Amino acid sequence: MPKTQAVTIAEEFVQKINREQRSLKLLNWAPLLVLLVMTILFSLLAHESFPTVGNIINLLNQLSITLIIAMGLTFVTLIGSVDISVDGVVGLAGSVLSVLILNSKNANDLGLIGVVIAVILGGLFGFISGFVQVRFKVSSFMVTFGILSIARGFAIMSYRGLFAEILDPMLMGIPSNSFFGIPLITWISLAVFGVAILIQEKTPFGRHIYAVGTNEAIPRMTGINVDRVKVTAFVWSGICLSIAGVIGALRLGRGEVDIGMGQFFPAQAAVIIGGTSLSGGKGGVLNSLIGALIITVLNNGLLLLGVNTYIRTGVQGLIILVAIGLSVSHSRQAIVK
Repeated sequence: MPKTQAVTIAEEFVQKINREQRSLKLLNWAPLLVLLVMTILFSLLAHESFPTVGNIINLLNQLSITLIIAMGLTFVTLIGSVDISVDGVVGLAGSVLSVLILNSKNANDLGLIGVVIAVILGGLFGFISGFVQVRFKVSSFMVTFGILSIARGFAIMSYRGLFAEILDPMLMGIPSNSFFGIPLITWISLAVFGVAILIQEKTPFGRHIYAVGTNEAIPRMTGINVDRVKVTAFVWSGICLSIAGVIGALRLGRGEVDIGMGQFFPAQAAVIIGGTSLSGGKGGVLNSLIGALIITVLNNGLLLLGVNTYIRTGVQGLIILVAIGLSVSHSRQAIVK
């Protein structure tokens, strides 16, 4: 091959790489730009109701549960898996909490110990999901679909069909109280976000999830326990789901399985819209924070404009399809491991 031709091919290759890098940088900034544009647009269209202190507090309230669940789903998505047990585990944690603390159904009064038990229970269901997937080589979609139904069944069994009203004054004060004008449940969600950032950035597990999500064969060859990484990701997801379930039950004032109804869609949408790839290895919890803000601002803004609920859901679905399309176009890896 002539030297000049070789140089030309090398230059073309470098130019191609540079174009791809510029495209990826644009995609990384896209969610933040979308959030800014949406905020400005809704501030102009609903200037009397959207850019107000009261609505900002409302936005923070609405953000909380979605953000907490998204923090768990982010780690599962980063390894290239999916956890659709969200609605069941959230409902289970809230239901179990309601019958363990001071309530109208029995004499239990475990207080914060009841909260800890409910959170551990969520982690246990996450462990089961991860263990079954890695032990029997079953798709995470199928495993967590089964866990969804099992968790819902146990949730109903926990209160035996008759809701338990929560009477604990300290715990019931959490949803209604604030600190420095910001709702306590928002502080809780930000604390979960902070823990997620530390895990992602400062621990070996945080580094391993990216390696496993990118190509699990390589970390396996280097001695990384890939199965343990996967199981741990699902355990973390289960813990986040149960925290969301506890907050949901305290908000409602009672435990019931429907606390988790409809929670999966906005949280998984936040993860995808934020830029975390469904094929794994790309994205992170900061992306999911931005995605959760996009979902929350979108719902809130459309609601203030009087847009029909079904149209709001359709708009969310459209945005998710676009986000998935952009993600898949830059990855040839299999989706949902």
